[in-house]
Amino acid sequence: MTAYQNGDDEALEGIYTLLKQSLYSFIFRYTRDEQLSVDIVQDTFVKLQRYKHNYNPRNGKLKSYLFQIAYRLMITRLNRRKKWRSLLPFLTPIQSEEFHHSDRMTIREAIAKLPEIQRAVVLLFYYHDLPLEEIAKILGIPIGTVKSRLYTAIKRLKEELEGEENEPRSL
Repeated sequence: MTAYQNGDDEALEGIYTLLKQSLYSFIFRYTRDEQLSVDIVQDTFVKLQRYKHNYNPRNGKLKSYLFQIAYRLMITRLNRRKKWRSLLPFLTPIQSEEFHHSDRMTIREAIAKLPEIQRAVVLLFYYHDLPLEEIAKILGIPIGTVKSRLYTAIKRLKEELEGEENEPRSL
């Protein structure tokens, strides 16, 4: 790690090769979600790159440091998913066994009907698990605008989807 902190970018490859499988196994055993596990491992190394100078070997082993980062990222994602699944189950990443095909299509259609500026925020936040700050950077707008668009989009989606539930179905 010291070599990487001193500018040897190839050292990061060695760290990645050495520890990626351990991190993946830990996250996967905890979540049982392959894609989430891969994403968290990737995000862990992105965070290591971004904050490589924050690591101090006197505070513990690099492996422990990376597991700590991965664990925090995982808990944050799981809590966010849990929160949104309880409030709006149709906005969490859709697993095939969770919703009937027609329900998934209805949700996708409702999202497609959103204005582009709201649709972008919904997709980045719910389907790509990006924090509000990153969405603001990506879209080049203030974080308050991101929150406002997200709130308005959720309101519209609720109205759209509740409206469809209340409509009589023709046989």
